[in-house]
Amino acid sequence: MSFSHLGLSEKVLAAVAATGYKTPTPIQDQAIPHVLARRDVLGIAQTGTGKTAAFVLPMLTMLEKGRARARMPRTLILEPTRELAAQVEESFARYGANHKLNVALIIGGVSFDNQDSKLTRGVDVLIATPGRLLDHNERGRLLLTGVELLVIDEADRMLDMGFIPDIERICKLVPFTRQTLFFTATMPPEIRRITEQFLHNPVRVEVAKPATTVATTAQFLARSGREPHDKRDTLRRLIRSAQGLKNAIVFCNRKRDVATLHRSLQRHGFSVQALHGDMDQPARMAALEQFRKGEVTLLVASDVAARGLDIPDVSHVYNFDVPIHPDDYVHRIGRTGRAGRTGVAISIVAGANDAKAVAAIEKLIGQSIPYMDKQMDKQLDKQPAPSAASQHPPQRQHSDHRRHAHRPAAVARIDEARSRRTPLPARPRQDDSDASHLPAFLLRPVTVKA
Repeated sequence: MSFSHLGLSEKVLAAVAATGYKTPTPIQDQAIPHVLARRDVLGIAQTGTGKTAAFVLPMLTMLEKGRARARMPRTLILEPTRELAAQVEESFARYGANHKLNVALIIGGVSFDNQDSKLTRGVDVLIATPGRLLDHNERGRLLLTGVELLVIDEADRMLDMGFIPDIERICKLVPFTRQTLFFTATMPPEIRRITEQFLHNPVRVEVAKPATTVATTAQFLARSGREPHDKRDTLRRLIRSAQGLKNAIVFCNRKRDVATLHRSLQRHGFSVQALHGDMDQPARMAALEQFRKGEVTLLVASDVAARGLDIPDVSHVYNFDVPIHPDDYVHRIGRTGRAGRTGVAISIVAGANDAKAVAAIEKLIGQSIPYMDKQMDKQLDKQPAPSAASQHPPQRQHSDHRRHAHRPAAVARIDEARSRRTPLPARPRQDDSDASHLPAFLLRPVTVKA
């Protein structure tokens, strides 16, 4: 079955054919006709199933009629992160090659004035993160009264990042008669409440059960010690022994751990880049682009990279930290095994807390995740553990050797004499049985004059 039966315009079909896509995914096949029929749509699908094209393609067809007015966008797409917003803009550039539409990207971390000038010229498609969108609106530089179509993408991620109050404010700023498309991978109770409040008689399109994982991704658990250096050692051994590793994303729960692990992998000679929320926007986009182009093999990231990033050929995903929220596990491992390809996802389990988190994940996805079998464990054990000497740069070792080799004989004799000295008797330790925690200088006797 091809795209031709979905009701898309000739310009859109030509652009889709130019990209090489011939068959729509299930979410595209079911959602696009309802979008073109001006119905509200609630789309539920696991990550990597083509949700972006499910609303971009019909939007391009619908926007062929009409024109934009200054500061009044015709359509609005809300994304939880800057990377997702930039990715949707790339989709419009790719599929809208035959259209002359004005597309504006309103995100934080870039020039406010440049965004304002784009809004002044008139925008057909406005792609934004909630915070920066409200900034423009509160300054009186943006009117949402002309929005005909509202898209809320990755709604469950919006919930995790605390954007639901902003979404509610934005929904009250757009016309009541607008068409709303709502896409999510999971349906927690808070998201269900939002859909009941802002969608009008929606068509529910569900191509997979909420919080399911891709069948083409092999999932494993790997045991490790609790200390950070134990986990880093386990990760290095897993990467070095991986079969068919082309590239990999390594997820950490905290941003500071991303930076620490990035430096550690660099010291051990891995081709690696970091991505987390504290980086400025140009650095984040540069790191992501390097990974996409294959200039680096590993990307150490926080959950900012777990949702919707379109990197089609990631062979491995490593959870350096087991995610605290089970839903995040689904999105993390969804970065591999995309578009029918096979992938491998390995989570490092260290301690009872990680075991509890794994149990919650298994309950959510409805399947047990096996520990790596004994044969694979033996293969890992054959990997040589880094010696103490390898932890130091070789230049330092050589310089120390040269320094000791050329020491004057007089200095050597002095050292030998020092080594023969009788050590001073150990200073008797004061009895602290009274459990005093005061500093020593406050315990000294004081003479008080009468």
